[in-house]
Amino acid sequence: QVQLVESGGGLVQPGGSLRLSCAASGSIFVINTMGWYRQAPGKQRELVATISRDGSTNYADSAKGRFIISSAHAKGTVYLQMNSLKFEDTAVYYCNADIFTTTMSSNTYWGRGTQVTVSS
Repeated sequence: QVQLVESGGGLVQPGGSLRLSCAASGSIFVINTMGWYRQAPGKQRELVATISRDGSTNYADSAKGRFIISSAHAKGTVYLQMNSLKFEDTAVYYCNADIFTTTMSSNTYWGRGTQVTVSS
């Protein structure tokens, strides 16, 4: 089994910063793309950013210039540095990873999410 555990969410004022972390553990052979998604109340889950094993990144337009994704794929960790936070960034943030397991299966795994609330 594989688990993804997020941390670092919380309450922050507009313009503030937060750093989210996610750690993968379990029967991992290799981790391919890792990423962050978010879901606001009443909305669909949406992409925030992804990072591949080779370090290439992809950002949603809403995250460009404000958020930075980084990872240590070999350690199974991915981070999201969020700066200049806005009210509309309020959401549950989910970690995601495409993992090839030691049982020779490839799956997409999700964490349980961490709440980020931007409020004055």
